Amino acid sequence: MDELTSNRVGVIGAGLGGLAAACTLAARGYQVVVFERRTALGGKAAVLSEAGYQFDMGPTILTLPGMLRRIFAAASRQLNDYVDLVRLDPQWRSFFADGSTLDLLADTAGMTRELDRFAAATAPAVPSMAAGYSRFLQLSQRMHDVSNRYFFSRPVDSLVDMFQAGSLFQPSTLGDVLALRPGRTVAGTVRSQVRDPRVAQMLDHFTQYVGSAPDQSPAVLCGIAHMQTSEGVWYPRGGIGVVPRALECLARDLGVEFQTNVEVREIVTAGGAVRGVMTDDGRRVPLAAVVSNADAVRTHRELLRSTPAARAFERRRTYEPACSGVVLYLGLDRRYEHLLHHNFVFSRDAEVEFDDIYRRGRPAADPTCYVCAPAATDSDVAPPGGEALYVLVHTPYLRPGDDWRAMFPEYRRTILRKLADDAGLVDLERRIVFEQALTPQDIHDRYRVLNGAIYGLSSHGRFVGAFKPGNRSRRLRGLYLAGGAAHPGPGMPLVLLSGWLAAEALDQDAVARPEDRRAERSAAISSDVVPA
Repeated sequence: MDELTSNRVGVIGAGLGGLAAACTLAARGYQVVVFERRTALGGKAAVLSEAGYQFDMGPTILTLPGMLRRIFAAASRQLNDYVDLVRLDPQWRSFFADGSTLDLLADTAGMTRELDRFAAATAPAVPSMAAGYSRFLQLSQRMHDVSNRYFFSRPVDSLVDMFQAGSLFQPSTLGDVLALRPGRTVAGTVRSQVRDPRVAQMLDHFTQYVGSAPDQSPAVLCGIAHMQTSEGVWYPRGGIGVVPRALECLARDLGVEFQTNVEVREIVTAGGAVRGVMTDDGRRVPLAAVVSNADAVRTHRELLRSTPAARAFERRRTYEPACSGVVLYLGLDRRYEHLLHHNFVFSRDAEVEFDDIYRRGRPAADPTCYVCAPAATDSDVAPPGGEALYVLVHTPYLRPGDDWRAMFPEYRRTILRKLADDAGLVDLERRIVFEQALTPQDIHDRYRVLNGAIYGLSSHGRFVGAFKPGNRSRRLRGLYLAGGAAHPGPGMPLVLLSGWLAAEALDQDAVARPEDRRAERSAAISSDVVPA
């Protein structure tokens, strides 16, 4: 490897995972170049600004801010100097079809009081909701602790990777494995502790961060509940778009080069190793290693095509996309005071809804709607007295024959009826002064994801559903994966962690030579994968 390229690392895609990887590598002394096919950075964390309204186009819920702090601390920076975080509590409000509402509180004691109130008003005959919720959170905390030690701390892609040889049969390790409730599902675990179907439906929706059905997803994903309640839900003042802008600022401070409006057409390989990339304008860029923040499956199918690494990737498992969605961006001339910043308007029958989306492959007739109403927290997102309402409804990933240009108008009406009937937004239609939308086809085309999937790959499978393609390629030296379709999966903090883990693996493998090892001080930061 010549001196010119021995230190240069490429990152494909400036989404959150790619930006996290670029910052982490640059902080450790690597020369990093990021290729982004669009003008704006941030991937799905894009911003729509029109007619005086500002919308986060993708993620709107920020949890586990400790992951962001870790990235900035690795470069001897303070996150608070870049991002002003506002804690949201209650974390969200749940609207049910029977007219009842329930707020999710971060504090367990406060939440048990809220559940006692809810039970007394709506279901006095149901066994103690509060006690069941407390037991569920204890299970969740245990799963989170085990996951932190074995899953989130390394670039794994199978159960075997999580444990050192021989340790699996030690009593303490076996206890940890059993705590993950292998063979059980999220839905079954929730309902073993919580009998009220409405509360169970609310807890099911922690798995919607990963876009999968709770009755098909492994119980270990119940650990998400403790992740959220322990570190809270936060809003970056100015919107989620502040996060990629802060990461970009940090990256540039660290000397990262950005090439925008440049699409990578091929990852160049030779002798079983990455040698560079080929761009859409015909340039061959020599590189020592590549972190692909593009969809993991499409990376192999399109950028590696028929290479041995791509064939081995396809043989390893079946890759099912997670769900897609319809997103409405509605600029309103009024606010709805009964909405919190985050809200869920739940379907009448969760089993029917999930059966439609995940088994039958059709939009749910009575969908759950996630509604973000940020103006009360941040008045700058809308004109005075107005609201920048964001509505997300999960749908199946794209199937052959889906025509969302034809399907969208009627499904939009379904969504607006649902919000009127079950969330009290009875005059919503006539309050709209600006509107834009994304359909599954739009998401597929805009973000180059697999079949329009918002959350990468599904988490279905009682034993292996939590595993995504690992951050280190098994077959191609110098290739690393980040993003929602790579380990540890989708959701803002986990995507950021995927970039960190990809960078960590690259550094450990010594496939490139950093200019300055002083930034190895990052390794001395708290060993907790997701610090407080």
